[in-house]
Amino acid sequence: MAASPETGAEPSLREARQIARDLSVDPATGLGRAEAQRRLEADGPNELRGIPPVPAWRKFVSQFHNPLIYLLLAAVAVSLAAWLVEGADGLPFDAIVIAAIVLLNGILGYVQEARADGAVAALGAMTAASNTVLRGGELVTVPSAELVRGDILALSEGDAVGADARLLSASGLRVAEASLTGESEAVTKHPDILAGVVSPGDRLNMVFKGTAVAKGVGRAVVTATGMNTEMGAIARMLDATIEEPTPLQTELNRLGKMLGLIVTVIAIVVMLTIILVNGVSTPRDLVVVLLLGVSLAVAAVPERPARDPVGRACNRRAADGHSPRHREKAQLGRGARVGVGDLYR
Repeated sequence: MAASPETGAEPSLREARQIARDLSVDPATGLGRAEAQRRLEADGPNELRGIPPVPAWRKFVSQFHNPLIYLLLAAVAVSLAAWLVEGADGLPFDAIVIAAIVLLNGILGYVQEARADGAVAALGAMTAASNTVLRGGELVTVPSAELVRGDILALSEGDAVGADARLLSASGLRVAEASLTGESEAVTKHPDILAGVVSPGDRLNMVFKGTAVAKGVGRAVVTATGMNTEMGAIARMLDATIEEPTPLQTELNRLGKMLGLIVTVIAIVVMLTIILVNGVSTPRDLVVVLLLGVSLAVAAVPERPARDPVGRACNRRAADGHSPRHREKAQLGRGARVGVGDLYR
């Protein structure tokens, strides 16, 4: 529950103009520009704390965390061993080709993931919210990241609420709070003091960061910004949770492990059958059998599209300055796997 930074009391239980006085702001004129800048420097930008970015080297290494890639790396090792047993004559072309394709696969996956991250960042920048506030007696539009405690928000239909604020006045004001409370219908707001402590969804004299004005107009004094908002409290809870793979990622990992196991078992059965039927009398014969097993295993690795169409569309629309309606990052990039099934045919 967000409390008033000056008194520690819940803003919904206090008179709005008293809160404005505690925040040293006149509701009729708002903060001065210099004072707003001073508070912004003191409190920091009105933004939720983001997840620390993953280092580039870890993103690159993650491209090789796949059972089928492990199978190809095992094929490289067997090919090198066979080359050594045969006298290390010339270059181990088989091992070089497989290793090059595995490396290229990793590079392609990394580049696509980086481009997908860039596309999402561009879409976020294009949809950055702004708010109308009273500064020095004038209504001005500022980025939501520059809102500070004590700012007087001028709310109207279609506005995104940029910070938690206590209503000073409201006329037919209805706010959609689904992003915060899950309530499907817009909630009617009023500036009256509440009788007791209630949950955020029942604080009818407050508006919250991340919600949107569905109808009406109103004015409110900002009481909390950034991670001190109700949305910031949710962000802290999300930060504390362990990230789990999506159902699609789980299914793909399961399928990859199953395919790798099946391919390995089939290759071993074929090699054992050849050894039992034809016999192996020399190291060269063993090398031939091993290469046959490697060829079978590599040929069974499925090919996948080099680029996901959704990733292409999102990158293209972001570059053109358009925001697509659906922006699920889970569908972007990371679709590249180069098949090597024809190397030994």
